[in-house]
Amino acid sequence: MNNPRIEKIVRPFAALAGAMDLLTGLGLVFLPALTLTLMRVPVPDAEALVFVRFVGVFVGGVGASYYVALARENENAVWEVFRFTLVFRAAAGAFVLAAVVSGLWRWPWLAVTATDWGIAAVQGWLLWRREERA
Repeated sequence: MNNPRIEKIVRPFAALAGAMDLLTGLGLVFLPALTLTLMRVPVPDAEALVFVRFVGVFVGGVGASYYVALARENENAVWEVFRFTLVFRAAAGAFVLAAVVSGLWRWPWLAVTATDWGIAAVQGWLLWRREERA
């Protein structure tokens, strides 16, 4: 049994989460210095920006996965993306937190941890609510 209230927010939430990552990823690939500046984190030397671009490909890929799921006819596709991206969001948030705590990165990076863990929490809650009703 599906909960209509939960089902009503799943697709818009997926679209927003996907847009955030897709746009951030594109920014990191094509305009890495500007994107990092907008995130209020230090911009590395030009040599290191190639690695920022590489990370941007993965961030953008996570964002695009939401849209692949939204475009499918299968109503379970978004739910599978929620399950799949929980791992990436938890890992990225933990890595950034560890980098900040250890002094490798500055505190503004914690916005990445907060965002990834926040989205993972909402996705986990939605999955729990859906499975609770099954």
